[in-house]
This record gives sequence, C-alpha cells and structure tokens, in this order.
Amino acid sequence: MRAVTAPEPGGPEALVVSELPDPEPGPGEVVVDVAATAVNRADLLQRQGHYPPPKGASDVLGLECSGTVSAVGPGVEPWQVGDPVTALLAGGGYAEKVLVPAGQLMPVPDGVDLVTAAALPEVACTVWSNVYMVAGLRPGETLLVHGGAGGIGTFAIQLAVATGARVATTAGSPAKLEVCRSLGAEIAIDYREQDFVEELRSATDGHGADVVLDNMGAKYLGRNLDALATEGRLVIIGMQGGTKGELDIAKLLAKRGAVVATTLRARPVAEKAAICAAVAEHVWPLVSTGQVKPVVHTSYPLERAADAHAAVENGENVGKVLLAVS
Repeated sequence: MRAVTAPEPGGPEALVVSELPDPEPGPGEVVVDVAATAVNRADLLQRQGHYPPPKGASDVLGLECSGTVSAVGPGVEPWQVGDPVTALLAGGGYAEKVLVPAGQLMPVPDGVDLVTAAALPEVACTVWSNVYMVAGLRPGETLLVHGGAGGIGTFAIQLAVATGARVATTAGSPAKLEVCRSLGAEIAIDYREQDFVEELRSATDGHGADVVLDNMGAKYLGRNLDALATEGRLVIIGMQGGTKGELDIAKLLAKRGAVVATTLRARPVAEKAAICAAVAEHVWPLVSTGQVKPVVHTSYPLERAADAHAAVENGENVGKVLLAVS
C-alpha cells in the first residue's frame, strides 16, 4: 500500500510517500480501505519530531480517516466487509489501508459523503470528550472557543449552539470571524486587535465563560482564568502557546474553577472506544440532520501531503484540510 511517513524530522518536504506492507487484522481489529484522511496539527508536530506515535502505533501519519471495511479479525462485532465507516486513529491514516481497533470505528452519518466524512472523527471526538464529557457544558452556558475558524473550532461552535449553549470565539482575521458568526458564534473576537477577556466580559455583563476550550496552553493560561465565570471549567487541549505558565491559585479558588488538560491520541483503546460510542450516539444525529456540518477548506491528493501540511502550518485553512487517498 502507499503510505506517508516522515523518516527524518523536518518541514513539509520531509514527508515521503512509500510502499509498505498491507496490514492484517488480529482479534478485535478491522482493516479499512481509506477513502480520505485529514491533516491535524498533531501531524505537523509528528513530522517535526515533537510528537512521536504511542508505543505500538503506526509510524504512518494520520489520526482519522473515512473508508470502507475490507477485512475483519476474530471477535469483531458488528462490522462487516463493505461497511462505510469513519475511524479515530492513533496513527496510520495517510495510507491506502489502515488497521483500526473495532471500537474506534463509527458509521458515516447520514447525508455525509464518504470523503467529507474524513473531516469528522478527530474534531467530533475531541470536542465531545472535552466540552461535554469533561467540562459538562450545559444549555444556557457560555463556551469560549479559541481558534474558532480551525477544524476543532468550527465543529465546537456548531455543536455548542446545537445543544443550547451561547458561543464566544477568537480568530485572527475579519474573514475568519465572519465564518465563526455564520456557524452560530454570538461573540466573535479578533485576538490580534482585541482583548478577549475584556470583550467577553462586556458581552456577557461580566459573567465570563462557563467553559473555555483552549488550544494555546501556557500563553493564554492566566487570561483564560480571568475569562472564566464562577465555577467555570478551563480545558486545555493544545500547546501552541507553550508548555509552562503561571497559575494564580488564589484566583482559581475564588472562582471555584477547574483547570483540566487532556490528550486523545494516547488514551487506552477502551477509553477511545467509549468516546467513539458516545459520539455516534449523541453527535452523529445532529450531523445527520444538518445542525452540525463538517467544514472542509480544501482537499489534496495523498501525493501532495506536503502541500496540505504547508497550508495548515501557514494558517490558511478555515475548517479541515483533507487528503483524498482513493
């Protein structure tokens, strides 16, 4: 099979398309013929040598895919050869075939074509597991999403609105802010020109955000705490702004707040299976009715994975960048 790896750390040019052996399913595993995959920032970090795959995972890049089941191992229920699926992966998506634990497969939501479905698994599982399973966002609460025009941001805005929350978001240009508004964000803040803490306070009569979904990490730690409402929950899912910051414990205590940091890729298979099951149950119906839609910026063929990485690295994308595999 054709597959994309990064044998040596480097820029987008470090990506190599090569021939690798086809995977064979073991007990509880499924092989998927990949229709498409998507580029995530974690892929960029892996290519740069900063985010190696978990022990036992494929060196092939790619944390999600859509495709068709082509082989099933012993004890796999209920998937069968020929089923169209989406999959959450620990690696391996940038390939013509990928081996997946059966619990990390999800059906393709009604009304979504097979290629576009590749834009869904990582963002849906990330947003549902963090905003709902961890932070417990409730109807009527305010969610602040940083990076609202990205893959996770565009999905989080729509899902929060569909479940009855009020959404505030940050983005870096008027065009991206307009996209966020079109998806349902009530409060759209230009982080280059405006102070998101002050803008949020003003727009919420001083209440702030009940939940903050943050991809920046250290750079925003103090200001995210300032933005939190009383009993607010800050969930950190990225480190684009660094890894070490200073936390004012007195302020956190006064707000009776919570700070949680999570990852998805390295979780045990059983935990990821539980997240996928919850997404299929709670999120896919909203996708099938069109209340939540995959947002795709563009698609590249697998051989142009380097161009796809460059587009994401440069911040050109609104929503997801896909790689069409077959």
